Amino acid sequence: QVQLVESGGGLVQTGGSLRLSCTVSGIFFSLRSMGWYRQAPGNQRELVASITSGGGITNYADSVKGRFTISRDNAKRTVYLQMNSLKPDDTAVYYCNTSPYMLDWGRGTQVTVSS
Repeated sequence: QVQLVESGGGLVQTGGSLRLSCTVSGIFFSLRSMGWYRQAPGNQRELVASITSGGGITNYADSVKGRFTISRDNAKRTVYLQMNSLKPDDTAVYYCNTSPYMLDWGRGTQVTVSS
């Protein structure tokens, strides 16, 4: 059974940092490119960062480039998103999934950045 479990969200002030984690089960994790997505109220879900199966190539949305870092630990079946210099516009529910996405979405983790 495929399961995506995101954690690490919370409430931070502008300029703060958070590290999100997503543990994946039920797929050949080490063979899949993974991504972090986010959805703010009233907006469509968007891809903010992706990483190839071996971790050698990463890509970022322009809005987070230079502030967010995606990484993975294949032995732990976990993908991470280090978020620095957070802004109120980063407020959203954050999800992980394959990239491109093909799995049912998990519950996500709420990130709220106060001004």
